[in-house]
Amino acid sequence: MHKQAALPLLLKQLNLPCMHAHWEELAAEAEQAHWGYPDYLATLANRELASRQQKRIARHIKEASLPVGKTLDAFDFKTGQSVNAAQITTVANNNDWVKQGDNIVIFGPSGVGKTHLASAIGYRLIEKGVRVLFTPTTAMVQKLQQARRDYKLADYLNRLARFDLLILDDVGYVKKDEAETSVLFELIAQRYENRSLLITSNQPFSEWGQIFPDNIMAVAAIDRLVHHATIINVTDESYRRRESIKNQSNNL
Repeated sequence: MHKQAALPLLLKQLNLPCMHAHWEELAAEAEQAHWGYPDYLATLANRELASRQQKRIARHIKEASLPVGKTLDAFDFKTGQSVNAAQITTVANNNDWVKQGDNIVIFGPSGVGKTHLASAIGYRLIEKGVRVLFTPTTAMVQKLQQARRDYKLADYLNRLARFDLLILDDVGYVKKDEAETSVLFELIAQRYENRSLLITSNQPFSEWGQIFPDNIMAVAAIDRLVHHATIINVTDESYRRRESIKNQSNNL
C-alpha cells in the first residue's frame, strides 16, 4: 500500500483523531508554504494536543458540577469592593497551593458572591489540569452518611480523593447533628495535608459551634482547615438585596 494512502489508517489505529482529520489539509498548507517535514509534523502534533486538552477540560468541567456561568470573567469586582481581585486571580491561576494540599475558606453573609468566587476558582483551575468537584455541603454530608450506613464510607472518601480540589459550598447549612458533623469531620481529616478543600461559609469560625455539637470536634476541624489555608472575607452588601432595591426603584 502506498505510504500516503496508508497514513489515514495508521493515524486511526494510533488513536490520533485530530491528526487523522487534518493531516491532508495541513499537508497542502505545508506544501504551499514550503514547510520542512519537522514543521509539518510539529504543527499536526500540536493540533492533536490542543484538541485533547480541550476535550479533557470539557470532560472535567462536566464532572465538576460547577454552577453554569460562574466564571472569573463574570464576577463584578467593582461591585464586590471587599474582594481583592489580584488575590482571587492569583489563587485561580496558580495551582501550587492545590499540589501542596492547602485550603481556601471564603467567609461572608448570604448573597455577596461566595459561591461565584469558589466556582470561578474551580473553573480556572480545571484549565490548569486540576480535577475539581463542586457540591453543596448538605448534599455531600447526605452522601457521606449513606456511605456510612452502607459500610462504604472509607471507599467513598477514597473516591473523593481522586479530586485534587473539593469545593464545599455553604457549610453553615449543615445541621448541628452528631451524625452529620461526624462524617463532615472525617472528610476534613481525610483530606488534611493530602487534598485541598475550598469551603464557603456565612458563619465565621467563632460560630462553628453552631455547626459541630462537639466543641472539641469543631476546634479539631478548624485547626486542620486553617493550618495551610488562605482566608478570604467578603464583607459587601448582598447583591441580591441591591438588585431588589434597584428593581423596586425602577418600578416606581
